[in-house]
Amino acid sequence: MPRSFDLLVVGDANPDVIIGPLTAPLAFDQREQLADRGTMTLGGSAAIAACGAARLGLRVAFAGRVGDDDAGHYVRDRLAARGVDVDALQIDGGLPTPLTVSVTRHDDRAIVTAPGTLPAVSEADVPERLLASARHVHAASFFLMPQLAAGLPGLFRTAREAGATTSLDTNDDPSGRWDRSTLAGVLEQTDVLLPNAYEACRLAGTTIGAEHVAEAARALAGRGRLVVVKNGASGALCHDGTVLHTTAGIRVEPYDTVGAGDSFDAGFLSAWLNGHPPASALGVAAVCGALSTRRPGGTDAQPTWDEALAHLTTPGADAS
Repeated sequence: MPRSFDLLVVGDANPDVIIGPLTAPLAFDQREQLADRGTMTLGGSAAIAACGAARLGLRVAFAGRVGDDDAGHYVRDRLAARGVDVDALQIDGGLPTPLTVSVTRHDDRAIVTAPGTLPAVSEADVPERLLASARHVHAASFFLMPQLAAGLPGLFRTAREAGATTSLDTNDDPSGRWDRSTLAGVLEQTDVLLPNAYEACRLAGTTIGAEHVAEAARALAGRGRLVVVKNGASGALCHDGTVLHTTAGIRVEPYDTVGAGDSFDAGFLSAWLNGHPPASALGVAAVCGALSTRRPGGTDAQPTWDEALAHLTTPGADAS
């Protein structure tokens, strides 16, 4: 049966306020600090991934929840302007739109999020018609949306029964608990898991460190599930439980790394859904993540499909 959308993304969408870089530690006691630049842009792991996939040519729909406020209208308008269908982006009249402030310093950043509507997002916000009309369903920010997390196994099961594939980027767990029993049900229904290196180790329960990332990926893979890990300056890797693939990515002088992992997700899913094998899709993903860092925020520098492939053909080349 023909599908209306290549990708349905479920999860978080909010404005990001990005300030930095600071030249000293973040100060309290009512101290005012100055930074070279600041910007407001579209944020949220799911929203950035949706925009990246649309930029790469996929037909993308988004399901989630924002408040009936200026921030919510901003989010809706920015998603739509990037070609994402927002008919299933619910407007909540009782809760504010989430807001994230990111303060950057050197190659790191502090992230503070006011969750707003995020705790209210649930599987009920995802219309069944969308599950039946998408080739693939992707969810992000698992630990920020407890109601959605509880319903995600059933949501993914319904999508798979309708013939779709599924993927999950858990992102960080602000509680620090990394409750693997909570994740067990959804992982059973997940075709592609997309953590970063730290998250992979925490999810797998392995020792944290660069030498343990492949071990963590192998532990999380299997039963038909592919684990694709963003590994920072070391590139990326993917594991299907048997075969390990790696890529060094491309060299970029980053302007802002916010959302790079979500653009990586968009690159991998776009290539994978276009029929690329995992090793090739991994290379596309690494390029998309790197190129997204050339501008402030997570979406303004996301590449087109042709641009990503052009950089893929010259591995090791600098991007600007």
